[in-house]
Amino acid sequence: MTYSSVSNSQALAADAKSLGALKLDAGKATPAAIRETAKQFESLFMRELLKSMREATMKSGMLDSPGGDLGTDLLDQQLAVNMSGQPGGLTEQIVLQLTRQMGTQQTGATPAPSTVAPESKFTDPAAASRRTSSLNVGASVSKTSRAPTVHQTQFVQQHSQVAAEVEKTTGVPASFMLGQAGHETGWGKHEIRQKGGAPSNNLFGIKAGANWTGKVAEVTTTEYIDGAPQKRVARFRAYDSYADSFKDYARLISESPRYAKAREQTGSVQAFASGLQKAGYATDPQYAAKLSRAINATLAIQRSQA
Repeated sequence: MTYSSVSNSQALAADAKSLGALKLDAGKATPAAIRETAKQFESLFMRELLKSMREATMKSGMLDSPGGDLGTDLLDQQLAVNMSGQPGGLTEQIVLQLTRQMGTQQTGATPAPSTVAPESKFTDPAAASRRTSSLNVGASVSKTSRAPTVHQTQFVQQHSQVAAEVEKTTGVPASFMLGQAGHETGWGKHEIRQKGGAPSNNLFGIKAGANWTGKVAEVTTTEYIDGAPQKRVARFRAYDSYADSFKDYARLISESPRYAKAREQTGSVQAFASGLQKAGYATDPQYAAKLSRAINATLAIQRSQA
């Protein structure tokens, strides 16, 4: 039995057959296997939670029977499966933890800085895949702690209204945009600036391609060509306001055929982040994981303020 069959049948790994399949595929450490394992953990947790709630409820005794108890247990199993794997839920957190344990932490490698392919939003994906660009503006990897920091909270609060308005017109989730803006700028600490120090208001690292007719900010970057780092001056878009930056990013995601698959995955943080990476938004091999952490931090902040 494969993971696809487990998912399609909505099985819970409480029976021997499903548990055996889960153990077999979990050893592969693929993103799909890790996510399914995380979902099963959440399902089992939800099942135990429902069971505890029912046991704490006083029964009348009039309609109780072994058959009725079995039916209730089966219903709870199905309910637990249906409630699991939702965006921003426990599954996302377990995926991040398992990914760190089975991937980055196992190799002992230090996460590389976030890298965005030069002109990756406007050029041939094949060309973009051969190059990696890293902003040399003091930006560092967005490391999301288990509890969002005060600075992260302030950043989300500062841009929440604009992000919500852009979501209404484009459908791109505000939390996803806020998380990516936070990741790209170090939660506002390392924004791209124009000559003289004026802010570019570019929160998403979008470069100024040949078709861009607006203001430009030139910044020294480190680009990897055929594996060799080279210092170059790159041109980035500059906006009149943060609102314009959000609108331009949402337009890019909503209208570019390149990101069609990514925008179809807004029901899952990990799938959306992976979709952007596969489409060439960034060539950092850890970009999806880093972006997922930033978006989940945003979701945590939003839940705490709801």
